[in-house]
Amino acid sequence: MEKNHLVLFFASLLLLVCAFPLHNASAAEGDSKEVQMLTGKQLALAPLESPESAARFVYDSGLDFTYPKAVRGIYVTGPSAGGSNMEELTKLVKTTDLNAMVIDIKEDHGNITFEPSEDSPYKDIAEPFIDDPRAMLEKLEEQGIYPIARVVVFKDSLLAKKRPELSYTKNGEVWVNGRGEAFTNPFMKEVWEYNLGIAKKAAELGFQEIQFDYVRFPEGFGSRDDVLNYDQGDYADLEMSDVDKRVKAVTDFVKFAEEELSGYDVDVSVDIFGYAATIEEAPNIGQNFSKISSHVDVISSMIYPSHWGPFFGLDVPDMHPYKTISAYAKIENAVLDKLEDPPTSRPWIQDFEAPWLYSGATKQYGKAEVEQQIKALQDNGINEYLIWNARNNYTPNVDYTP
Repeated sequence: MEKNHLVLFFASLLLLVCAFPLHNASAAEGDSKEVQMLTGKQLALAPLESPESAARFVYDSGLDFTYPKAVRGIYVTGPSAGGSNMEELTKLVKTTDLNAMVIDIKEDHGNITFEPSEDSPYKDIAEPFIDDPRAMLEKLEEQGIYPIARVVVFKDSLLAKKRPELSYTKNGEVWVNGRGEAFTNPFMKEVWEYNLGIAKKAAELGFQEIQFDYVRFPEGFGSRDDVLNYDQGDYADLEMSDVDKRVKAVTDFVKFAEEELSGYDVDVSVDIFGYAATIEEAPNIGQNFSKISSHVDVISSMIYPSHWGPFFGLDVPDMHPYKTISAYAKIENAVLDKLEDPPTSRPWIQDFEAPWLYSGATKQYGKAEVEQQIKALQDNGINEYLIWNARNNYTPNVDYTP
């Protein structure tokens, strides 16, 4: 009798599972595995299936976005996304050849930009600029605007000061850089899990891509690590140099993020310093361009002309937006061409001035300068890009067509 009941139970369960539609949007071409879309409650049933025979279950947010032919997006802060500026930014995207927004979900100080549930472990870090993120995403769905969630990872003053053991200390105090910013420690896997919890919430809300920023150690860390107190966690006993440990920790975090988000119908992207593509690896901050690229769908190099010192044979790259971007693109293309399965290249370009570079008149960035950067990418076969302006004041009348 008990056996009959058990057979009926599993037969009913099989019918329930088979009732869900197949969704192959995130599967690689030629992949023979089924991809079934389940809600969060249904996702909990997945472990009942054997790993060998089960379909790969993917969380369904209930929203339907189409990946653009080429993503061309702008950065949007939490206050902009939740305020009156969102209407103007939406109009900018809809009336031009832009088609995407990178929206702060966890910002540079460590706050999340929306109100989580009452029992959420992130309740105390909420600055709810965005009153109703789901409603916002539904409006973007209606408008056909592709939404990307920006999650700042290891630059996190809130978590560092709340949990100094997850950060770096000096003379008994949490260390901060010259701008008063504190960082958490990439060696600590608890920090990884903390940030992935936020990333998963963004995916559940309906964001189509999770973009991780500040995936690195603090600038110049190699010259500071002997005066800072911090834990190397599981990396302490590895027989490798401190440089290699840093690179491994950062790369392992990206791999962890890739694996943790594999049950969600989202792409994974990482922001990375542009100069990381020009050298074997950035030893101070732990970024290896090729290794990180091997674990993401999209790599977004920050290649603002203002952020290069004398480079590419140019004394002041900020003065030469086309030449700077074109020279960089050639280097990046060569690096990505060596990878077996390279990610999509979607660099960050500049729509702002850099007065700190000049003692006299500052090079102005307007319509021509933004278009020159876009053309430099296009001339090198890179058709996706993101545009940064920290205040979300974007130059009008730009031709954004790649």
